[in-house]
Amino acid sequence: MHWLLDSFEAIRDFMELGGPILNWIAFTIFIMWVLIIERLLYFRTTMKLRSAEIHERWEARTERRSWNAHQIREGMISQFQISVNRSIAMIQTLVALCPLLGLMGTVTGMITVFQVMAASGSGNVRAMAAGVSQATIPTMAGMVGALSGVLLVTLISRRAANEVEFLEDSLTMDH
Repeated sequence: MHWLLDSFEAIRDFMELGGPILNWIAFTIFIMWVLIIERLLYFRTTMKLRSAEIHERWEARTERRSWNAHQIREGMISQFQISVNRSIAMIQTLVALCPLLGLMGTVTGMITVFQVMAASGSGNVRAMAAGVSQATIPTMAGMVGALSGVLLVTLISRRAANEVEFLEDSLTMDH
């Protein structure tokens, strides 16, 4: 139990070193990962059921060659594509936002350094170090968040495109 308290203290100290922007970065990364996990769970569960349901509805049709049947097929594929791609654009936006927030943390940290230098000259190294940590920690956190998200959003996007393509190929137009 002592290690848990130490972990929370270390996280709190790290968040204080990074300044107020680090809270925004942490929140952005948290939301990004919630959406990533939701998509991964969707692919493992609901997507398979939805695909099977579309196959059953298509195979239950007696006629599949007319213009109307073709439009119904396209509509089912479009609905599937929308459900598979849901949240991916938001994840991509959050991935892009992470380094921008890190850059904003860099700027605010450097402003703190310049304020200390203006008020006390360049002799107050301890106060300047606090500003430098506020400048570097958010940058690092933003880049780590973006790198972790960019890999997974690429995999998720690729999987979504493959699933839609597989559904298109499997809904045959015979009969």
